[in-house]
Amino acid sequence: MDARDLTPRPTRRKPGEPRRSRPVQVAEAIKSWVVEQGLSKGDRLPGETDMIARFAMSKGTIREAMRILEAQGLIETRTGPGGGSFVGEVSAERARALLGNYFYFKNLSIRDIYEVRRALEPELAASLAGQLDEAALNGLEEVINRYPEPARTLDEEREQHIASLLFHARLADHAGNELLGFLIGFMAQILSDLTVDRQLYSPPNIELWKRGRAYQLELVDALRAGDGKKARAIMASHMETAQGLMEGQEAQVLKRFIAE
Repeated sequence: MDARDLTPRPTRRKPGEPRRSRPVQVAEAIKSWVVEQGLSKGDRLPGETDMIARFAMSKGTIREAMRILEAQGLIETRTGPGGGSFVGEVSAERARALLGNYFYFKNLSIRDIYEVRRALEPELAASLAGQLDEAALNGLEEVINRYPEPARTLDEEREQHIASLLFHARLADHAGNELLGFLIGFMAQILSDLTVDRQLYSPPNIELWKRGRAYQLELVDALRAGDGKKARAIMASHMETAQGLMEGQEAQVLKRFIAE
């Protein structure tokens, strides 16, 4: 394959879509080339001189394209002996953080988030019934044991909210479907961030603690017993109850904001 075959070709833009810069087009071409070559995490990429020849682009354009890919986590650069550019791998944590930045100014509501949670989490719970070993089940119980009593302070209330959402993130880690697990983990993360940013843990809500913890304990029992139907029903009720209580918290925060 000669350099002309690797030169980025302009793509048809949708109406209103901004024109992509040449470094962005080259970054996309490099990604495609990496896939075509069957390269994987840790594999060395060609040097800068080779990249300039392969993609028929200037040094500045190649360097900017590589910086774009490095910022995305798709390329790692190492210095010193044995250094160079290598294929990277975007972690789930980094992907969730980047996606969270996209939604940061979208003004998501509790209802928006729970529409997705109510559709996905009962199915995850059903799929995990009878599939988790005792170590995984004990790990879920360990999270629940972080909030055995109602919070006594606002700081404790905030930490309990975060811990209760960690329970759902841990469940997502065990998903056999990676896309399903990622989406549920992302929902837990974005709801945790929203709870802290908007102070939805204030005022303390004992009912939210009591009912949420009870549902989680019941769910672990159903998972241990291998009862998928029961696990689905428990999670569905958990999501419905949590949505109602969290929307109540959201309304109180809004009322407090208006009063101030």
